Amino acid sequence: MPRITRAEVHRVARLARLSLSDAEADRMATDLDHILEYAATLQELDTEGIEPTAHTIPLETPMRPDCAAPGIDPALAIGNAPEAVDTAFVVPKVIEGEEEG
Repeated sequence: MPRITRAEVHRVARLARLSLSDAEADRMATDLDHILEYAATLQELDTEGIEPTAHTIPLETPMRPDCAAPGIDPALAIGNAPEAVDTAFVVPKVIEGEEEG
């Protein structure tokens, strides 16, 4: 019995503002079912005594001192920008309804 229905896929697609055909929704429902089946299989594994981030070999996180360093020169930072004003990058407006300025 499928865990994910075509209607659920369409609902989530609508929330994500995606347009899916019925065939795509069916395929997505099948794929999601396979993922959930695999997750259920993993739930059956005995992980007692295994640390969440265990590795086969000991790994250490490389650390560096947390100290202030001089910033990059603004003129150098925008040197390859396609368009700039003073020391700022010029980018296209992507949010409608925002006021200029």
